[in-house]
Amino acid sequence: MRLVLKNFHIVDETSNFVGSVVIDNGIIGAVISDEEDFPQNVLNTKEVERAEVDADMVIQGRRKLTLMPAFIDLHAHFRDPGFPDKETLESASLAAAAGGYGTVVCMANTKPVTDTLEKAAALKKRSDVLNLIDLYPVLSLTKNMDGKELSGISELPAGDGQARLPLMLSEDGKDINDEAIFLAALKEARRLGVPVSCHCDFGGGEAETAKQQRKPRSVWSRIEENNGVRRAIELGKQAGCHIHIAHVSTKESAEMIRNTKSTLPPSTLHSPSFTLTCEATPHHISCTEGDAHKLGDESYGRVNPPLRTEEDRQAIIAAIQDGTIDAIATDHAPHTKADKAAGAPGFTGLETGFASCYTNLIAKNDQPETGRSGDSRQKKFDLRRLSALMSANPARILGLDDRGRIAPGLRADLVIADLNAVRTVKGNNFYSRGHCTPFEGWELWGKILMTIQRGRIVFSAGEQ
Repeated sequence: MRLVLKNFHIVDETSNFVGSVVIDNGIIGAVISDEEDFPQNVLNTKEVERAEVDADMVIQGRRKLTLMPAFIDLHAHFRDPGFPDKETLESASLAAAAGGYGTVVCMANTKPVTDTLEKAAALKKRSDVLNLIDLYPVLSLTKNMDGKELSGISELPAGDGQARLPLMLSEDGKDINDEAIFLAALKEARRLGVPVSCHCDFGGGEAETAKQQRKPRSVWSRIEENNGVRRAIELGKQAGCHIHIAHVSTKESAEMIRNTKSTLPPSTLHSPSFTLTCEATPHHISCTEGDAHKLGDESYGRVNPPLRTEEDRQAIIAAIQDGTIDAIATDHAPHTKADKAAGAPGFTGLETGFASCYTNLIAKNDQPETGRSGDSRQKKFDLRRLSALMSANPARILGLDDRGRIAPGLRADLVIADLNAVRTVKGNNFYSRGHCTPFEGWELWGKILMTIQRGRIVFSAGEQ
């Protein structure tokens, strides 16, 4: 099948031009620029005309719509198997496609826990049958995530490329208290050559003392994250593995990661030595503890780690701008309304991930006045940088060199967005079964119109 995407604003981590893309059998065959000064390795406009003749479908961008690589989410909870009232594989996959995500890493805190390759492979097989997204289940570090005995990772051969599993390991939702077990798991990760996503909430005695003194969550959770990050880095150095810090939310953690990275040699990703990467979430980029308070600190506004201060939010944005933070991941964590009311932590994030980041990092800075009191007048955030954070960098972290950019020979995993479209967020309209979002009622720029997976249209919002 041949698909021609004509006259689009094409953006990836290095590109920003008007042009067209020709897709043959799920692979990008040609990238064609309408601009005379574009590099000469692209075909001329006559090739577009010839491609159209043989095309099965031509989609016209009218120079108004933006074409980007499909997004890659390093951190999501699909709740499948075990929690169909919260989410199913089908509803989560639809939500991901609607949000522009082509590849998603889902966490292991399912029921039963995904702690063996067989369990991960079974979930991936079901996802492959749906054929909406590429799903990569992580394996937990310990059996049943109980922190006592290593999971099936100790039985895996190194370099298992056939099933491309696992691409990441994680004990998400908790840290392993036993340092010896944690270190042993990190050494297995080094042997397998895969990163370990660390939740970083082990605060030790300092955090426990703060809890006993009935300090507020904002105090002891900050201690937990900062001490957890420090611990993960120290043990990662001992193991010589790739540590990936999940959902960085405090200014201290961001600075700790920045300082550690400054001491590392360049280009260490996927090398047999200590490597450090990290992610931030759309809600920590966009929201503060004030937003959580409005929603309900211990109900609809609760998330782990908590929404922080405006100073922390600005520190996270600064860490994104200077390259300290490598990726944006949703931490999609759907719950039922009853569970949220009872205090279950987490937000539904796949369908608002791009729009919330585009709005708060780019669109608002293009307006005469920003939409949030206290926003600093930082330099304009480039859409190419946002594409890198949501596509190219996550692909590199996972070792997937066939996606994340727009170039001949790569998979045609693409997303079409109308950056000028504004929508009001309504959780009840989500494809996800979880409807709790910190962006309820917010107006967000950047509507996803279409998601293309290996040259196939898997989501379409219809004519706008």
